[in-house]
Amino acid sequence: MPVFRLPPEPVFPPADLADPSGLLAVGGDLSLERLVAAYAAGIFPWYSEGEPILWHSPDPRFVLELDDLRVSRSLRKSRRRHEVTFDTAFRQVIDACASVPRPGQGGTWITREMREAYIGLHDHGLAHSVEAWREGELVGGIYGVSLGAAFFGESMFHRRRDASKVALWALVERLREWSFELLDCQVYTPHLASLGACEWPRARFLEVLEGALSRPTRGGRWSG
Repeated sequence: MPVFRLPPEPVFPPADLADPSGLLAVGGDLSLERLVAAYAAGIFPWYSEGEPILWHSPDPRFVLELDDLRVSRSLRKSRRRHEVTFDTAFRQVIDACASVPRPGQGGTWITREMREAYIGLHDHGLAHSVEAWREGELVGGIYGVSLGAAFFGESMFHRRRDASKVALWALVERLREWSFELLDCQVYTPHLASLGACEWPRARFLEVLEGALSRPTRGGRWSG
């Protein structure tokens, strides 16, 4: 199947035209407008330093249904040892995530260009972080993009056991409270599968996403 080269305008071909690996398009930029258009179409950037920007829409899509999060007894105990915050250390979280290789890749996938782009989304109230702290130290976190009633998880990290799980649990609770419809995890990982994430056909993901995007976006800082 063809891989499309993007024009200067922030537009994309339909996500279901992606090749079997999920690769849909190449090129373009990481402007706020293009990133918003990508996520709204079920597409995300994923590439390594030195490569052109690569845009993906995998089939199947890995999704955590909010009522399916698995919380173990040990995680419940662990959470009591952590303080959780939202949007208080976005730059620290993305920098920590940059030290964690993405599945199937060596080194970081969060290039300087990616970092600045997502900080821009955060400054516009569209990207958010959840931080887990112990004794004043940032020990885990997760960040991603929010549009409508959909949250697109980008990356997570931990420096102490269970810290990223605590951050994810707090995020899921917040999304449930606000009646979000999905938490996108993009591609399969054993870690997220152990927490209840599952694979959806891309067609199902795009259908649910369309409904989620009909809801207003909760922009600004997610405090508390």
